[in-house]
Amino acid sequence: MATADFTVIGLGRPEAGASSYLAEIRRRLEAQDRVGFRMHAMGTSLEGEVSDILAVVGEMHAVPFELGLPRAYTVLKLDERRDKPGQTLADKERSVEERLSGD
Repeated sequence: MATADFTVIGLGRPEAGASSYLAEIRRRLEAQDRVGFRMHAMGTSLEGEVSDILAVVGEMHAVPFELGLPRAYTVLKLDERRDKPGQTLADKERSVEERLSGD
């Protein structure tokens, strides 16, 4: 299993806000079952197999184009630990919390 964080930025829209295409990205993430996801204020975190993550990010990258925007810029951070193949987003968060509680 791998974890990732990605952000899709649609460029060329007339308004400053991004919620119109981000809402569509959210709908599409909810409709798929290949990767787990958590949207947050600055992007979306994913967990799943690398090939599934890459496929889903590619699909989400296409959303602004499908909504008529001329340009899409996507940033992807991908983390895969083969020494901990089942590591989830929650596991990573728990590890930090455990260290904080030990202070």
